[in-house]
Amino acid sequence: MLAGAGTGKTRVVISRIAQLVRRGADPQRILAVTFTNKAAREMLARAGAMLGRTTGARPEISTIHSLCVRILRRHATKLGYPERFAIIDRGEQEAAARAALKELRVPDTVLRPGDLVDRVSRWKSRAVRAAAAIDAIDGDADDSWTLAAAGYRRYQEALRNAGAVDFDDLLLLVDELFADDEAVRRAEAGRFDHLLIDEYQDTSAIQERILTALARDHRSLCVVGDDDQSIYAWRGAEVAHILDFATRWPGATIVRLEENYRSTPEIIAAANRLIERNSRRHGKTLVATAPPGVPPQIVQAQDEIDESRRVVGDLESLLRERRVIPAEAVILVRTGEQTRVFEQELRRRNIPYELVGSRSFFDRREVKDVMAFLRLLVEPDDDLALARIANVPPRGLSSSTMQAARTAAGGAGRSVWRELGAAREAGRLSQAACGGLAALEGLVALRDPPPVAAGQTRAATVLRTLLDAAGYRRHLEKEYADEPGEADGRWACVEEVATALDEHERSHGAGRDLAAVVRGFLDDFVLDVEQADRFKDDKPRGDVVRLMTLHAAKGLEFECVWMVGMEEGLLPHHRSLNDGLQAVDEERRLCYVGVTRARKRLVLSLCLTRTKWGRSKPSRPSRFLYELTGQADKFSEQGPEPPPARSGRRPRR
Repeated sequence: MLAGAGTGKTRVVISRIAQLVRRGADPQRILAVTFTNKAAREMLARAGAMLGRTTGARPEISTIHSLCVRILRRHATKLGYPERFAIIDRGEQEAAARAALKELRVPDTVLRPGDLVDRVSRWKSRAVRAAAAIDAIDGDADDSWTLAAAGYRRYQEALRNAGAVDFDDLLLLVDELFADDEAVRRAEAGRFDHLLIDEYQDTSAIQERILTALARDHRSLCVVGDDDQSIYAWRGAEVAHILDFATRWPGATIVRLEENYRSTPEIIAAANRLIERNSRRHGKTLVATAPPGVPPQIVQAQDEIDESRRVVGDLESLLRERRVIPAEAVILVRTGEQTRVFEQELRRRNIPYELVGSRSFFDRREVKDVMAFLRLLVEPDDDLALARIANVPPRGLSSSTMQAARTAAGGAGRSVWRELGAAREAGRLSQAACGGLAALEGLVALRDPPPVAAGQTRAATVLRTLLDAAGYRRHLEKEYADEPGEADGRWACVEEVATALDEHERSHGAGRDLAAVVRGFLDDFVLDVEQADRFKDDKPRGDVVRLMTLHAAKGLEFECVWMVGMEEGLLPHHRSLNDGLQAVDEERRLCYVGVTRARKRLVLSLCLTRTKWGRSKPSRPSRFLYELTGQADKFSEQGPEPPPARSGRRPRR
């Protein structure tokens, strides 16, 4: 199903599920896969409403990463991983990468831990294992890639030794499992009779292999997507999957959804003119069902400061006249550095706003600490969690003590936790370290409530008890004694984790013991972290103006949209101009996504000059401006005057 922007694809997916059930399909043998937790929750709720209460059975609807977690929980031991493997977050990935680079004596000036993690992720998304990374390096790559390949091996060994996996491993290991064990593949595929895949244009090669492995026996496969909205090639998505679907699955029926229920005819006409310029796509033309509105407007500014004043001034007028509410207004940028001047102007005019994609809640230090406490609570052998909070707050387990324990544990083939216990028994721990270990043992003991309280003590209460026993709030207050309000703000984030844990227990904890509740929460929480970081999939809350990138806006819609920086080098981005036709096509799809976020009003702005390193440099209007207005033949590399809006008005100066 080729579902154009605003055509109601989620409704169609749910309708197909309902139709399968009406025809006799067992709901529990229907699997629907999407790519964000938000979409999965929405689809599950809508499926439940459409199926009604005639049966308690529900289809399985989840993200592909959540699906892979469940598969690995059943079969991880076949791959040499413990059943209770930990899923580590970005911070722990970088810690493991830093240790790997330190072992190789690679300084940060040559390769930073974050860069190693990014390169490892890129290899894994292409199903390149550590042993093969050296052969996968491009011949023109610099020496840092060879070091990265060596770092990949050390990094992966550290994770395996810790019984841990990163987000990319969830897919890589399932792909490996299906390739190496046909009985397991058949067993997992045999759990379902029908497979539906949402946002199919966003699948990577490894995701496509996993989903194909699940569908190839029964061949009841329905994919929904829009090749015109494939904008994630940079993280491994391959638009060819949806373009070539009928070739790979002979006999497939292609259904085109072309009625747009979101935008005005003027906005849809501009979007159609733009996207038809792409070199390879499925032929489809959106038709608007909304009544006529105003044509898209082009605003030309002298520089980025002038652009921010014009755009925010226009926005302020609409807000003052009550022609739009703040939550229905968005400013879309191509790159993060464009936001600064708009933030300044929004603050200057006292317009409440939210920068979507700014520092994530999940990235906060105190949140990572609390998650490490929870991980240690249910699995003391989790070396990575122990490393994070062994001496937080300080309890006598110094960095030298922990390093010695790590070294000895590696030689003995056991966890650091067990090595600390053995060292204490052998008299190798200092009195202070023995006290610190005893304190940690007291925290871990909280996972086993007294028999009279078993099943009555909620997980969030245990967490609060644990943090009180650890003195974590006092630790925060001491650390931020010179910053009024900072400790309270950080403690509020800790409380938010406890709230999330409690919500998880209320939803999923019936009849489960404390350890099972916490493990389930940890799995879901890490998946939420990665989704928030990779997809920015939750629509911001509150009645405030949004400021976000075009990538973050995918899947959202607003009454009024301002797309800023419509210049060559920004949109299309300068990297795409050097990478060939396919890269420019993806930038055009990104522009198309931005245009089709608008329901009633679309404003496109550009600057004559932009400041780089303190110098003002001339800018050229984006080729996409010409294509949107039906004047593509007038675009030239010299960058003439921007085209007037379709209404015939001259650009504002």
